[in-house]
This record gives sequence, structure tokens and C-alpha cells, in this order.
Amino acid sequence: MNKNLFISVIISSFFIVALPAKAVETRCGWLHNPTPRNWYLIDKDGSWIISRQGGYEAKGIDNVPTYNEKEYVKTNGYYGYGCACMDVVTDSARSRISEIRGGESLPLSTCREDPNVPKSP
Repeated sequence: MNKNLFISVIISSFFIVALPAKAVETRCGWLHNPTPRNWYLIDKDGSWIISRQGGYEAKGIDNVPTYNEKEYVKTNGYYGYGCACMDVVTDSARSRISEIRGGESLPLSTCREDPNVPKSP
């Protein structure tokens, strides 16, 4: 192997290994779906965009937790909100959730009683 090519491969490998992985964090709050394909998570740090109709959509959107009727508030026909915790990767500069790894729905009372979660949407 050419010496310069060998050095380039070694240097490139170092940068690939040195890149930090995106941190997964657990965020809990109101999971709001006010209209088709519009999803937000509203937690202690504000409103996080999960998807916008005709535009942005987080990777792993299919991992959004599902609700039973009892723990979901309908505000617009089928659409509404519930309480959830989700394991996500965020883009704080854009107030977006860039990836959803998993999550679970919680009783509405969990968010209603948490002083760190804003009042329901």
C-alpha cells in the first residue's frame, strides 16, 4: 500500500471513531397530535417538533407510543394528546426530535401532577 494512502486511511479511521454518538435521552410530557401528521412533545424544556404535515418527520416515527381511549384526550375528532415518556435523540438548536428509539404512554395524571410539565395543550 502506498505510504500516503496508508496514512490517509489511518487518519480517516481516527476521525470516524472519534465522532461522538448522538445521545439518547428520555423525555416525558404531553405527546400532542393536533392534526394529521403533526406531532409534538411538550415537556419541561418546551415544545419539540416530531413531525409536520408535508415536511419534517423524525426518524423512528413509528415508535411513537399508542394510547388506550381512557388515557387520551380527543380535541379534534380522532386527534388529541396524551402523556408519554420517549427515548429520543434531539436537535436542540431546532427544537426537534431527530430520532425516536421507543417510548411508553403514561396515565394522564402523571403529566397533570408533574410540576415540571406545562399544563395540558
